[in-house]
Amino acid sequence: MTPCERLTPKEVQIAILVWEGLTNREIGKIVGTSERVIKNHLRGTFDKLGVWSRLELAMYVASHGGKNWPEPGRSAALAERSLGPVPLV
Repeated sequence: MTPCERLTPKEVQIAILVWEGLTNREIGKIVGTSERVIKNHLRGTFDKLGVWSRLELAMYVASHGGKNWPEPGRSAALAERSLGPVPLV
């Protein structure tokens, strides 16, 4: 199992929004939750991917396909089914 496959659909959505340059506050508004919850999701994402910062997370997403990350397959289908398409900002 790759590190990306261990992410929840919400963690994938948040990681892509970080890659797009949104703040925790902006992400919270899109996802419908608080900044604190976004920070908690990011901590879990950082641990699962082995990154230490938002910049490293954005670089990870960029180097693995950007908006097309995760690659088409089980993780992407699960994210879209659970959360709907990631909003274009």
